Amino acid sequence: MDHRLIGADNAGLPGAELAALRESLVEQRDFRLAQLAQLAGPGEAAPSGAASRREVQVALRASARMVLADVEAAIERMDNGSYGVCRRCGHAIALPRLVIVPQARYCAPCHRTREVGR
Repeated sequence: MDHRLIGADNAGLPGAELAALRESLVEQRDFRLAQLAQLAGPGEAAPSGAASRREVQVALRASARMVLADVEAAIERMDNGSYGVCRRCGHAIALPRLVIVPQARYCAPCHRTREVGR
């Protein structure tokens, strides 16, 4: 896989920080893929707990797929140069926020606004 940073300036993030964020995203992607593979395996629950275990596995798979999609979208934004740019206001997402949530699509103020609107 080509890990060159292409396109726009990825919100002006320095190369070292961008590389570290990419590494974090790749690790998250690998973890979620492994998690999904493990959850796809046969369950070992006793018959009395099989239904509830299946429900938990369905919820875990859905959550892992959602996070995986967010992580892959963030890697794609890095590749096209739009990583670190808020999808709502167009301003740069602060580096500390990206360190905590590397797949963030919104800056903190826009994220709060979206959460209040739900």
